[in-house]
Amino acid sequence: MPIEVNGKTLETDEEGYLANINEWEPGVAEVMAKEDELELTDEHWDIINFLREYYEEYQIAPAVRVLTKAVGKKMGKDKGNSKYLYQLYPYGPAKQACKYAGLPKPTG
Repeated sequence: MPIEVNGKTLETDEEGYLANINEWEPGVAEVMAKEDELELTDEHWDIINFLREYYEEYQIAPAVRVLTKAVGKKMGKDKGNSKYLYQLYPYGPAKQACKYAGLPKPTG
């Protein structure tokens, strides 16, 4: 189902992930979060930006365990834990945050 972002129509797959990751812009995350009735805070953006950097370096969208460990290593153990990440992304920190970041669905 396509989404409208800043006057552009962007294609998504059947689960709502962006079909072309190169079309991502911050407005994508805003539109997707609004659909989920979620207001993005600086903490959400920290994880979205982290995921985009992680994907750029490793070319993979991390599963939740890998994400949790990587966030802990970079941002500290207060943020690198499942409880914190699920508070931000209640539909699953890896899947929901990767979706907002314009990345493919994580494996695992």
